[in-house]
Amino acid sequence: MAANLPAGVDASTTSPRLFIAASLCAGGTAVAAAAQAHHLGTVLRRGPGDAVRLFNAADGEWAARIATLRRDRCEITIGARLRPPAPEPDIWLAFAPLKRDATDLLAEKATELGAAALLPVLTARTQAARVNLDRLAAIATAAAEQCERLTLPRIAPPVTLPALLADWPPGRPLVAALERQGAPGIAPLAGPAGLLPAGLLIGPEGGFTGAELDLLRRHAFVVPASLGARILRAETAAIVGLALLQASATC
Repeated sequence: MAANLPAGVDASTTSPRLFIAASLCAGGTAVAAAAQAHHLGTVLRRGPGDAVRLFNAADGEWAARIATLRRDRCEITIGARLRPPAPEPDIWLAFAPLKRDATDLLAEKATELGAAALLPVLTARTQAARVNLDRLAAIATAAAEQCERLTLPRIAPPVTLPALLADWPPGRPLVAALERQGAPGIAPLAGPAGLLPAGLLIGPEGGFTGAELDLLRRHAFVVPASLGARILRAETAAIVGLALLQASATC
């Protein structure tokens, strides 16, 4: 039975959001993933007739209603489109993986802050030798559903720092958070059309080694930057850096 809402409350703006990779169109049917079906029925206590919202980058966001719901399967009838696809910030976050909880937090908050790609980078002082890409994808999907964005960040396999720099597009500035190096604060990266494509590099908790700093300085697209007077934990630095890069677009 559909949930009752107070008068004047629009179900299309309060209903759960689900990322659906398949094409979305009015009158069509979508099938939620098993984890999404479980969350809807067991956690949110939703059932047939209840409103949901479906989204993806190609088709935008759509009003929909649950048609059938079992523990591991949910079929959804698609209604009218609520939002068309729209451009979003194109900032790639390259980061040295941390211990699991810190990496999970970083992936969640980076997604909420609009990172277009999450790029794990293995450095000399990286704390975690392995990265669970499936787990990061699940965290990013849940964060995108919660924060109203239409896209999911691309999640790349881990690469070494030299490999990241060798393959980096030269026309995309890579802002490297280098504390205690006398670097200036993050400068505006906005052009006439808005925020420019860019990247943010966050090193490990122990910082980059001298050899890694020398390597970064040899690439013209690397922009050394400071995040302020305080020495931040790596996950905090990622959040602050993404916020500053996007705030610079309105300066």
